[in-house]
Amino acid sequence: MKYINEKMNLKEITEKYPETIDFFTSKGFKDLDKADVREKAGKISLKMALSMKKLSSETFIEMLEEIISQNRDSADITLNESIKKEEGISVMGLLPCPVRIPLLEAMTEFQKENPEAVVNHELKAASQGLDWLKEDVIKANHPEKLADVFISAGFDLFFEEELMGKFKKDKIFKDITGIKDYNKDFNNEKISLKDPEGDYSMLAVVPAVFLVNKEELGDRPFPKSWKDLLDPAFEKSVSLPISDFDLFNAILISLYKEYGEEAVRKLGRSLLQNLHPSQMVKSDKMKVNKPVVTIMPYFFTKMIKEDGPMAAQWPEDGAAISPIFMLTKKEKEKELKELSEFFAGEKIGKILSHQGLFPSVNPAVENNLGDKKFMWVGWDYIYQNDIGAILKHCEEIFFQGAEEVK
Repeated sequence: MKYINEKMNLKEITEKYPETIDFFTSKGFKDLDKADVREKAGKISLKMALSMKKLSSETFIEMLEEIISQNRDSADITLNESIKKEEGISVMGLLPCPVRIPLLEAMTEFQKENPEAVVNHELKAASQGLDWLKEDVIKANHPEKLADVFISAGFDLFFEEELMGKFKKDKIFKDITGIKDYNKDFNNEKISLKDPEGDYSMLAVVPAVFLVNKEELGDRPFPKSWKDLLDPAFEKSVSLPISDFDLFNAILISLYKEYGEEAVRKLGRSLLQNLHPSQMVKSDKMKVNKPVVTIMPYFFTKMIKEDGPMAAQWPEDGAAISPIFMLTKKEKEKELKELSEFFAGEKIGKILSHQGLFPSVNPAVENNLGDKKFMWVGWDYIYQNDIGAILKHCEEIFFQGAEEVK
């Protein structure tokens, strides 16, 4: 069933399908949760709004359909989410929006093929954010109260002391995927993603890349790297995924480790406030405030029109990555082994990589990346530093930089 067409206006879409508001917000359409902004947005068709943003409507509508279907059409796929049993395996976490339904469908097939495996899961769309998951982890003041399996992206949930950090120190988790060596893209002389302590598993990564508006570039050189983007010429010219905390934190900590504190400050100075639909009506404002560079997950490069002004650029000094982690309880290794191998297997790896453009760590999956580089802080850095404290420091420096150019 199709819910959305490009002739619908933004008010109609968001009031009929409020579950789409978070996604619109993540793409720069702000304050659609407010009635007065929605009223103004009633003058703007989806086609017009996406045209102003120079985005391909096909992929954007595909994402909206996906989000709506998660809430309305996925009862059979997510049946175990509403059936909480005391026995069996418990799985919690977030799945990337573009591939959540295919992953849940694959999970349903796994359960049909393994009827003895009782799996109770609460796997929400990543667009819903981590707060609910963090609250659950904080309340779980004892390992027995934790879910058996956690899946999500991001640094803060898995390394902050008050969250998963304290459980990792107690060796509660173990990598039981059976993967000895990660995909060549993540296991070479430049990068090694596999946890050397054998506690955490990874499934894939979310890379951050650039979309450059060539029409707005002017006489500035085309930014090919993060280092280029930190040039003063790009102050107040860049749209950043601040609402996507996992990826935003990955960008901050990667730049901090690679180029130092000043790089984070300069990134803050580059920040341009995103626009909401009511501002789009005023074309003169759009001309003044249109971002030159938008930083977003690699997946969204699929939205670019081939004949449009937007050009995708994979940073030459490496795409900052937010790893998609999987944590499995060591004490339940026997019960979790099959499920863990399923999530880390080739089938799931291909869904993540080919359908979502989230490169997989499974060695049998071809990620089609060529010689593209990644910017990864490294396990030594993670183990030798307080990641939670560094992230808080980076956020402070970033927003200080943003205030300096207001």
